[in-house]
Amino acid sequence: MNKKLKSTLASFLLTMVVAITVNAQNTDTKSAELLDALVAVNGGYTALDAKKDIQYHYVYDNFAKGKDVSIERYIFNGEQSWGSYEQHDINLLPGQKGTAVQSLVDNKPALTLDGKSITDPKAIGGTVFLRKVNIYWFAMMYKLKNPGTNYKYLGTEKVGDINYDKVSLTYSADVTKKEKNDDFILYFNPNTHLVDQFFFSLPAMGVNKPILKMTLTYEKVDGLLLSTVRKSYMPDKKGGFVETGVYTMSDIKFNNGFKKEDFLLN
Repeated sequence: MNKKLKSTLASFLLTMVVAITVNAQNTDTKSAELLDALVAVNGGYTALDAKKDIQYHYVYDNFAKGKDVSIERYIFNGEQSWGSYEQHDINLLPGQKGTAVQSLVDNKPALTLDGKSITDPKAIGGTVFLRKVNIYWFAMMYKLKNPGTNYKYLGTEKVGDINYDKVSLTYSADVTKKEKNDDFILYFNPNTHLVDQFFFSLPAMGVNKPILKMTLTYEKVDGLLLSTVRKSYMPDKKGGFVETGVYTMSDIKFNNGFKKEDFLLN
């Protein structure tokens, strides 16, 4: 191979690498440093994917509104999702008794109540939403470098005794294929390099600006840092926040040998 051809090939490969990087993620230098520091601590999605799958007990507690209590199972490859609800007061068939089971396998939803198939379009739409949102909240801190993520450093803000680095996170619609994407403001702890809290929007529920707050408490499970307790808040009329829910993971088990066929309901 002559020098001219080598030079041309090298330039082409460099251009492709740059193009792929830009398409995958748009960020500034400071935000990139914060993301790299987080990955250095939690291992990134590679560390999570190495666990193959997970099962855990999940309590979604909205206080006076009730609870959703489920056994959650995910296969990380392909993000296959399954959940069995012993209590479902809020997000799934509220007011109906019995064990409700959801699955989302290869993006095909299914729902049963006490073993009987539920085909109501609203319930099936809720199944798609809940299966996707549950695995997203679980894996969010391991997916911050996913394609379509866009970051902008917003400076610092002191919360309690910690001077946090604030980073805006948005998603590119051409990658997510969603008409409306959630927006986030992430608070990076400079001491632990973890995200201790974030603000977020929820367009699916009519909240189009990142005004809702979530705090995260971490626990190391089988070598991975997981936010096993999350607390949500909404703004009040006095400029503060009122706690709206607590979301708790327990009895966490990785690498259970699940296959996607195990998640099929019919």
